[in-house]
Amino acid sequence: MPTLTERIQKAWNAFRNKDPTFTYDPNYTYFSYGTSYRPDHKRLSPGTERSIITPILTRIAVDAAGINVRHVRLDEQGRYREDINDSINDILTVEANIDQTARDFRKDVFMSVLDEGYAAICPVDADVNRSNMTLDEIASARVGKIVQWYPKDIEVELYNEATGQRETTRLPKSLCGIIQNPFYEIMNAPNSLMMRLRRKLALLDKVDEETASGKLDMIIQLPYSTRHATNQERAEQRKKDIEMQLNGSKFGIAYIDATEKVIQLNKSLDNNLQAQIDSLNKQLYDQLGISPEILNGSASEAATLNYTNNILEPLVSALVDELKRKWLTKTARTQGQSIQFFRDPFRLVPVDKIAELGDRMLRNQILTANEMRGILGFRPSDQASADLLQNPNMPNYGDTTDSVPDEEEYPTDTEVPVESLDVQDEYDGAEGIQNGSEVSETDEEVT
Repeated sequence: MPTLTERIQKAWNAFRNKDPTFTYDPNYTYFSYGTSYRPDHKRLSPGTERSIITPILTRIAVDAAGINVRHVRLDEQGRYREDINDSINDILTVEANIDQTARDFRKDVFMSVLDEGYAAICPVDADVNRSNMTLDEIASARVGKIVQWYPKDIEVELYNEATGQRETTRLPKSLCGIIQNPFYEIMNAPNSLMMRLRRKLALLDKVDEETASGKLDMIIQLPYSTRHATNQERAEQRKKDIEMQLNGSKFGIAYIDATEKVIQLNKSLDNNLQAQIDSLNKQLYDQLGISPEILNGSASEAATLNYTNNILEPLVSALVDELKRKWLTKTARTQGQSIQFFRDPFRLVPVDKIAELGDRMLRNQILTANEMRGILGFRPSDQASADLLQNPNMPNYGDTTDSVPDEEEYPTDTEVPVESLDVQDEYDGAEGIQNGSEVSETDEEVT
């Protein structure tokens, strides 16, 4: 447990570079900057929030955030042994900051990574060892947008909960987890497939706005030629007269001369935008390894497994590997500490198969009865055998007595006389070598 002096020396804040001091006055009402919308909420890049890309990014981020990430301790073989109840595990499992739960925090991370290509997980309040700039304890963390890169630092746009605004601050790379999108070349590179799809969708939105802008898109054929400048002026004046009639009329009615003819353009020429968008959308689905059934929830078990292994696993692994590298010191890693993710294998199992799968887990001694009851949502059983790895189909199921004989039947303190032991000689070859020594032919046989 660090002393007060050590905590003061190691206290660090991302915006003040010191421990934030606050004096509470009960006679004063505290107000800060306030807005009608949530200022710390992640907002997508322009051109993404109103397109079909948003459902794809949201579905991937929500599914990836559903995978649990924990600070754990491993055994000598690198296997999971137990959770470590510390501040890092609290951020990953309970609360990341005053505004976000652990799951909201992970969703914010993945949305930022998928939308921008990079994201920085920044400790806001922490205890920092300033000699080597490593983290000893983290009180809160947030997701920031990297706006500038430096050799050993990054400039991050981060939400400051003290002021209620997003501010830009410079932080060392050794303290921030910098996560890159594993599919950066497909989704975030300047000429990537998703960027092309985003530009095509922007063009389609522009065409739709022009179509629905209220324009008539018509041509009026006048009874005279407009090649001369004087006739052009007459045509302009005639057009203004018709516009004034339409604007001044309650129902948008105007009249023309009997010698004039109206030519309605109806729609603009087909620019093949929708066909290009459909093609790019299909290519994006194919390259990412997802399908429309994933988005609407009707995907098969094989498609869901493929989506989990090819999309969710690389994203969560990028998060876990970076936090393990930045938030755990080398000494902590050599002591068996690690950050791992755990996916519930029973989440996608139908109800009619859970009983069969649970029976296999119990018979093969993979799970105990209480562990299986916890997965199903039932309280643990009070029976002692419910916490043992035993096959319930075996005859000795439920017998918790030890099979080792009592010491009273076979006391270990009594000395056994040498004469009562049976001796069996061991011979080595035909030369008559017994226990490493030569034996003559005249020696008597030991019985």
